[in-house]
Amino acid sequence: MSEPALPPEVTDRAAKSARPPFLSSVRARLLAIVLVPMLVVLPLFVALLMANWAARFDRLLIAKVNGDLTIAHQYMFTLLDKRAGEIEALAASAELRDRRARSDAAALAQWLEARRAGLGLDFLYLTGPDGAGAAAPPLAGTPRHWPVVTGALGGERRAGIDIFLPEDLAAISPDLAERARIPLVPTEAAVPTTRTEEARGMVLHVAAPVVESPSEALVGGVLLNRNLAFIDTINDLVYPEASLTEGSRGTATLFLDDVRVSTNVRLFENVRALGTRVSAVVRARVLGEGAVWLDRAFVVNDWYISAYEPITDTFGQRVGMLYVGFLDSPFQAARKRTLWLTIAGFLAVAALSVPVFLRWTRSIVSPLKRMVDTISAVENGDLTARTRLTGGQYEIARVSTHLDDLLDKLEERDARLRDWAEELERRVEARTRALREANQRLEATTKQLVVSEKLASIGEITAGIAHEINNPVAVIQGNLDVIRESMGDSADALETEFSLIYEQTHAINVLVGKLLQFARPEEYAGVVDYHVPNEVVRDSIPLVQHLLAKVDIRLECDLAATRPVAMNRTELQQVLINLIVNAIHAMPEGGTLTLASEDHDDKGVPGVRLTVRDTGIGMSPEVLKSIFDPFFTTKRSEGTGLGLSISHDLIARSGGCIRAESTPGKGTTFTLWLPAVEEDI
Repeated sequence: MSEPALPPEVTDRAAKSARPPFLSSVRARLLAIVLVPMLVVLPLFVALLMANWAARFDRLLIAKVNGDLTIAHQYMFTLLDKRAGEIEALAASAELRDRRARSDAAALAQWLEARRAGLGLDFLYLTGPDGAGAAAPPLAGTPRHWPVVTGALGGERRAGIDIFLPEDLAAISPDLAERARIPLVPTEAAVPTTRTEEARGMVLHVAAPVVESPSEALVGGVLLNRNLAFIDTINDLVYPEASLTEGSRGTATLFLDDVRVSTNVRLFENVRALGTRVSAVVRARVLGEGAVWLDRAFVVNDWYISAYEPITDTFGQRVGMLYVGFLDSPFQAARKRTLWLTIAGFLAVAALSVPVFLRWTRSIVSPLKRMVDTISAVENGDLTARTRLTGGQYEIARVSTHLDDLLDKLEERDARLRDWAEELERRVEARTRALREANQRLEATTKQLVVSEKLASIGEITAGIAHEINNPVAVIQGNLDVIRESMGDSADALETEFSLIYEQTHAINVLVGKLLQFARPEEYAGVVDYHVPNEVVRDSIPLVQHLLAKVDIRLECDLAATRPVAMNRTELQQVLINLIVNAIHAMPEGGTLTLASEDHDDKGVPGVRLTVRDTGIGMSPEVLKSIFDPFFTTKRSEGTGLGLSISHDLIARSGGCIRAESTPGKGTTFTLWLPAVEEDI
């Protein structure tokens, strides 16, 4: 028995009492309306605005350092091109032609040394394919070791960055080798190494063919190790005075591998950070992957907005890096100052405006609270409660007056409404009960009418079928007997054919009998015999083997039943074949058909359970509800809708039951249960 429903006013009061105090307070709600935009929405908006500004600020810094790197890159390769042009002009000069014509090697070498000093080069010499030439040093390899020299000997001006080994630098000049040597300084965040110095030299390497002697080339170069004038020129070009915010400073560096060989980054106040190394993460990104680094990076002893790009030698190998960047801390300090100024401004505005808002709220909250208290008293049953506010024509006072008037009318009508409500509730309850009973009777009658109409239609159909089929079959059988008698002994040669005709006409008679059996099962009950259904299952498989062969269906059998059942063998085979054919039709793309039997007790009654399971398309719940209804089919013109209905009646007549379970897209399982009989019957 269900508990009686609580009156609406009781449930309403219970719901209100369950609310948090904040939600039940008029003061809190008004304060929320006033203060939430100021103290919640506006701070969130300011926070989002500041976050967006910070992100844009960071992107602006990265864009600037990217532009700085572009300027440094262009300067380096402009310098390369300029040096190549100077060497090319010298190689084509009449003065070089005249000096070579004199065949005075010492004078030519002296002249080349003078030109080297005049052009600001660290070496300048003539070379041929074998490495010999005026002022040519005894390098470790032949001149053809360098693509720059190879190109010049082939008649083309070349310029690029190359790495000279210590012995090559020493062969050119011991002073050059000494200037290239840089002791390594332990550096935080760098890749660990056992080296103590960098003795190789990074060289601006240029060469041009000699016009008068295409088999010779004029080769020159500038050592970049400790070349502070070169790196300071880049820094002055990229970061002129007043180009950065106050307190920041621009820096530029040339790396040989990951070692700073020319830089204006300071290790101490007046000590350049030569020999320090780049951080491991930057080295992996730039030298390892060949990518450009555009981000913050730790440089020697501080954070910088940094840009690194790889330097490739004339062999196409990554041998170093070009770096520009500026100190990050002044920009971070400026960002913090902006953030604190924004917060201070917001707090100042809130401190001035919130007290004003609170005073205005108080002038509204007090009368509203009195009105709320009055309404609460009325809700609790005190219909005599009134606000009795006075204060002129302002809106809240007018609302209060109208509320008191409404409460007066409410008190007058309450008694009448209660009487009407009780009477209406009694009438509605009586009408509802009557309608419910009538609806139940109507549903039962409708179901009976539908079944009766279907059964009547079935009776008419089966009668017509029996009349239309039985007469031709009888004629066929009679004429067949006449033919056999007329043929006499010669009919023995056609005994097989006559037997097949007799069997097929007999099958037609059986089919007509099954239709009549469906319409009037009590008049056409078959002969009941007792058997274990495993043999019936096995006998049914050959009858559907031609359907199984059409599609890729794997048949699995698990026949473990041992109990006999009391059901006509032919009727059971008809049910099984119908279920197997339906399962095959449900698997047009192939699948698995499982036939199983087992001893199974249903509600304590011994019996046998037969299972027909497929992995086909399955059925929806709506279709599953109607599959045992007569004439219901999903096969359109291919089916009559009688197969499962007849199967259901045959199983039910034998005291058993048939059930179906299906999942769309996964398959269907039909389960037959038949009661067992005593084996000694």
